[in-house]
Amino acid sequence: MTVRTTGRTPVRTTVRFRRSAAALAALALIVEGLGIALVNWILGVVVRRQRMSLAGSDPALMSLAAWIAGGLFAGYLLLCAFVALRAALRDRPPRTAGRILLITCGVVHGLLGAFCVALVGWGAFAAVMAVLALLVCTLLAYDPEAYEPQAYGPEGREPRGQGPEGREPERRDPEGPAQGAEATPPSR
Repeated sequence: MTVRTTGRTPVRTTVRFRRSAAALAALALIVEGLGIALVNWILGVVVRRQRMSLAGSDPALMSLAAWIAGGLFAGYLLLCAFVALRAALRDRPPRTAGRILLITCGVVHGLLGAFCVALVGWGAFAAVMAVLALLVCTLLAYDPEAYEPQAYGPEGREPRGQGPEGREPERRDPEGPAQGAEATPPSR
């Protein structure tokens, strides 16, 4: 964690960046998930009301399939948003399953961006790439090795080797050896 002091108050720029990137990624994924659900619901309604048929397919089944696909994809995006929001609120990196989920979400956004350029236009491509950039920032801003359980100090708040000012904390024995007694090595 980098600490920059301005005047009397330390400003924790890395923590602000991490939390902001993760919170913005969560917000963007929530909006995108709700948008996908809305678009698929509207498509299902249009197919059902127009009685459109593709090579003899049942319009009711096509409408139902659009609703199910929209619901599943929206649920996936909302789950990814939950993982990013949890990382932002706790200021801890997502665990392995959460990281894998965010990585797959990034891959999906990369593919979606390629389709957006061809089918929708450059504006949609820019929006999808902005969400991808927020996902990448969320994944790279947290160092998972610094937050492993064995890497925590005694309080469990700061990673080992990083004190409040980013320097090695002083090691103190709270009890200390008794007067006249020899110091014995700690038992393992």
